[in-house]
Order: sequence, then structure tokens, then C-alpha cells
Amino acid sequence: MPEPQVTVNGQPRALAGTPVHTNALDFLRGLGLTGAKEGCAEGECGACAVLVARPDGTGSRWTPVNACLVPAAALDGQEVLTAEGLGSPADLHPVQAELAVRGGSQCGYCTPGFVCSMAAEYYRPGREPRPDGFDLHAIGGNLCRCTGYRPIRDAALALGTPAPDDVLAERCSHPAPAPVATRLPGFARPRDLAEALALLAEHPDATVVAGSTDWGVEANLRGRRASYVVAVDRVPELRVLATDGDVEIGAALTLSEVEVALGDTVPLLAQVWPQFASRLVRNSATIGGNLATASPIGDLAPALLALEATLVLASAEGDREVPLADFFTGYRETVLRPGELLRSVRVPMPPAPLATFRKVAKRRLDDISSVAVGAALEVADGTVVRARIGLGGVAATPLRARATEAALEGRPWSAETVEEAATVLAAEGTPIDDQRASAAYRSAMLGNALRAWWAESAEREVVR
Repeated sequence: MPEPQVTVNGQPRALAGTPVHTNALDFLRGLGLTGAKEGCAEGECGACAVLVARPDGTGSRWTPVNACLVPAAALDGQEVLTAEGLGSPADLHPVQAELAVRGGSQCGYCTPGFVCSMAAEYYRPGREPRPDGFDLHAIGGNLCRCTGYRPIRDAALALGTPAPDDVLAERCSHPAPAPVATRLPGFARPRDLAEALALLAEHPDATVVAGSTDWGVEANLRGRRASYVVAVDRVPELRVLATDGDVEIGAALTLSEVEVALGDTVPLLAQVWPQFASRLVRNSATIGGNLATASPIGDLAPALLALEATLVLASAEGDREVPLADFFTGYRETVLRPGELLRSVRVPMPPAPLATFRKVAKRRLDDISSVAVGAALEVADGTVVRARIGLGGVAATPLRARATEAALEGRPWSAETVEEAATVLAAEGTPIDDQRASAAYRSAMLGNALRAWWAESAEREVVR
């Protein structure tokens, strides 16, 4: 097995001797590449953003990720670009040049992260030239503490398209590095599912990571250390996506990959993606990781509960299927057995025609939810024939609002029914007081989510 290494700004860099808990940010800064900074250490500010070459059809795509969360060992065999690799003071990259001439760099702390996120959008396949071709959500995960957003926005919208001789654009026409098996002290990336299960049998206390957007926070802010890490982000059996019949989503697919691949196939999930953290986080976070961490405030669970999703769990004995509604057993606890992995998520098709995802948080975007509601209804001749509602943030686990579902089914889809059901919904779960919201507020927001959905659907009917 070749020595673990990562290509950084075109130069191979050895990973041997890197402690397993070292994140990519600290590794890169240790190489003298100090443009990327640690701001929040939990993936909310983007000061640490770097670019990784990821597969995109037959070519590749420069994808920005939060280096503070990615284990350095997980970069084995991959290709990374930092702000230093994009340009130099004597030869600025177009993104760097626009930021400079438009005053987009003030204290400069956040600038390299903005540069990387903007460069990823600059090289996005199919992007149209200025001004409307730049998707400003591409920098939604980057925080400027000097509040200099106007010149940053101006710089982004002023960008043209890459020049014909742009070597970084030309790089995208070639495949991304193929997955490699990795072995470092305390860290392993298996070649396939069988090897992953064998590693879990050999190391029963191992921590499984994919995008590491949850474990990275634990390691950075709480000093958590794993006895052994098994990285499943490149396991091929966990990266399938099938839409012939029911939708099946591999557990190791990133949310950005699922978002692009599904499009509007599952409209309820299409509503979730823009409200799920930032694109920087979605580029690493996986659908399996979001569920397996069993957070009661995870955004995907309420929507998938409303969609009646089923999970496929893999072990050495074979696969078994578990309804998502039966997966969570307690706070941060699931039915996963020792040596078992979440393989995929299955969503029955066709989805209910009337669906919504409501998230209440202190910020409109890129924030942890206080309350989240996913709902899907089938209405025939004005009567609710099927209702499924998933809730997050109101109990120790995500849960189905079964009493509210019963209050809706068999009743007219009307303001009166909604008002009665909203009262029932407000009493679901066991909300608590914490730093994000009070129990009373959470209960009120549950009922209001249903009322707001009804008001919007009624307004659409009037407009039509």
C-alpha cells in the first residue's frame, strides 16, 4: 500500500506521522499555508475554506469544504487547493483581483475563505458570465466580521468566466483522483463495504466518519478523541443513488451530491436543502451521518419521517430494513447494532403531492433549528386521506406527530380542520427550555407552522 499523501497546490505532501485527530486546517497551516484560518472551529464561518477536486460526471469540480472539520488523514490521495495555490501577490487570481480592487478585504481574516468559496463558484460547470450567473449562496457559509458584504458581493457579481488558458479550469476536464484505501495509526479508509464491516468487527469501539461535520466539532470544541476512526466517505456501496422505482440514497453521498442528483424528484427534500446549514457544510455532510448521529435537531429527519423513509442497515450477516420512525431509541441513540452500518435511505415513490418543510431558527439561513416540521399530505376531493408529519427539536429524538396526523385524516383540508390540528400539534412532543428557545415557544411554533402552511396553500389556490 503506497504511503499516504495529499497533493496540495500541485505538490505531494506526506501524511505519515500526522495524529489521527489532526484536522486538515491544522495540517495545512503546519505546512506554512496560513491563509486559511480557524474562526469558529465548527463549520459556521468559512474562514478555513479550501478547495478539493471532487468527481463531476467524467471530469472534476473544485468543491469548497471546511478544513477545520475534515480529518487530515481523510485527504489521502486527494487534491487540495488553498488560497495560496489560486494566486500570488505578483499574479492574482481573478477572484482575488476583484476582491482587492473593490475593497472586499478589510481586516483580511476571512478573505482567503471567501476566495476559495468564490473560486468554486467561478469554476462551476455551466456558470453564465456576470452579473446574474454568480450564485451568491455559494458564499452563504462565509462570515465577514467586518460586515463588508457589499464589496464582496460586488466582486462576486463582477466576475467573468475563466480564460481559455486557465489551468484550474482545464483541470476540471480531467477526472478527480480515484478513491484510495488508507491506513494510518488509528485511522482507516476501507476499499469497500466488506472491508468496512471487517474493520468494525476488529475495532468495535471505532468511530465511523464520512464528512465529519459532526465529529469534527466534537474533536475541536470538546476535545473528543477516537480510539480508532473508520472513514466510509468513499465506500462505493454507500454512494449509490437510484431513482428507478423508489428513491434509494447511499448513506455516504454528500447532501450537495444528493441535491444535484435528485433535483425536484422529491419536492419535500428540495425544500430542505437551502435551509440545511450552508453549501460549505452540505459539501461534506452526508445523509447517513445526519441520521446516524441521531441529533434531535437534525434537519433531515423530520422531512424523511414525513416521507415514511426506510433505512437499510448493513452488517456481516446481511442487510436489514428499519423504518426511520423506529430508528431512534433515545437521545443520540439508535437501533444500530455493533458492527452495523447505515447503508442507504429509501424513500417511497411517488411522494405526497402536498408537502412542506418548516424550520424555526434564530437566523433565517445557516443555523441550528429550534423547531423543524416536515409534513406531507394526500388530499382527495378536498379531504385529507393521508397525513404524515415529522418533528425535530421537541423531544429527545425526532418523532412522528401521530396525534396530529389522526386529527387531519378523514377531515376536510380547511381552515377549521387546520386550526383544530394546530392545537393538537402544539401539544406534541416534550419540548424543553434551552439557549435556543423556551418550551412554550417551541410548542407555539409547532402550531404556527401548520397554520402558516395552510395560509400559503390557500393563497396559492386564490392566485390560480
